Amino acid sequence: MRPLDEAETTQVLEKLHKFVGSNLRHLIERRSHEGCEATTTPAGGYCLRLHKQRVYYVSEALVRRATNVGREKLCGLGTCLGKFTKSGKFRLVVTCLDLLAAHAKYKIWLKPSAEMSFLYGNHVLKSGLGRITDNTPQYQGVVIYSMSDVPLGFGLAAKSTQECRKLDPNDIVALHQADLGEYLRLEDEL
Repeated sequence: MRPLDEAETTQVLEKLHKFVGSNLRHLIERRSHEGCEATTTPAGGYCLRLHKQRVYYVSEALVRRATNVGREKLCGLGTCLGKFTKSGKFRLVVTCLDLLAAHAKYKIWLKPSAEMSFLYGNHVLKSGLGRITDNTPQYQGVVIYSMSDVPLGFGLAAKSTQECRKLDPNDIVALHQADLGEYLRLEDEL
């Protein structure tokens, strides 16, 4: 496990910025209460660590404790944000959904009839669109929710909010990137 180098950090932060926008600062500067006693120990922050081509969002207190574990015996640490592909590109994975949902700038809500289709890995169609955040630009990262505000996954807005109003019911509104159904479909990889 090691800190990310400058190029890796840039890739990760650019990808996260696509989903959380200016809220990225809140995500990085967030204080951790893990490992601090109520008395004199100050709370540490969070950091990004790379282990086996996967990027983890982990508290500094947990990183200090993990230094006692051998690199070959360490499976994972903290929340896995994503992984670097063999071509060197960074890809977010579904395990970071809770972090994205807490800080998301643009959101899409699905009708109950479209939830299962999305959870099986399909794109979001106009007929399944319940609501969309105002002024969502095209190709911006969006977090996709059910109508009861449960985060289901994330993707890219295929059309802006203004274009969505004019679409046919079978046109794609959001491109699928990850969903909660991946926990079952990709059980071995996660």
